[in-house]
Amino acid sequence: MDWVARARTLAMEAHAGQVDKAGQPYIGHVGRVAAAVRGDDDAEVVAWLHDVLEDCPAFAERVQAFPDPLQHAVRLLSRTSAADADTYYARIAADPLALKVKLADIADNADEARLASLDAATAERLRDKYRQALAALGQQAARAAPPIEH
Repeated sequence: MDWVARARTLAMEAHAGQVDKAGQPYIGHVGRVAAAVRGDDDAEVVAWLHDVLEDCPAFAERVQAFPDPLQHAVRLLSRTSAADADTYYARIAADPLALKVKLADIADNADEARLASLDAATAERLRDKYRQALAALGQQAARAAPPIEH
């Protein structure tokens, strides 16, 4: 069974018509997260599905067709899986598959090229959110390169 193709198809159906904060098709974000983990089929499946449960509950039942370990990682990535942020991030940090996808998700969401298309206050709020998320996952945020002096 080609689980990656099935996950991609489900994600495209589930996120059809959705847009991100910058007004771009939301599936672009999902596809970039999947591309970031390409080469690891399990991670790619989870990446395609990572926002389905939370953002597209009408499609949640279809996620149950995937193997249990993949479903589990997708559930961990849904904010509704935990009562608070500390529990949410602790559960993800303890699961290598969920962690791999969450780090790719954060990297895409925190991409400066994407943040530059938002108003300054929203961009700064999101930068702070993603720094905190990385810290909660035991990761360090990438630091911007210092300016080159001439």
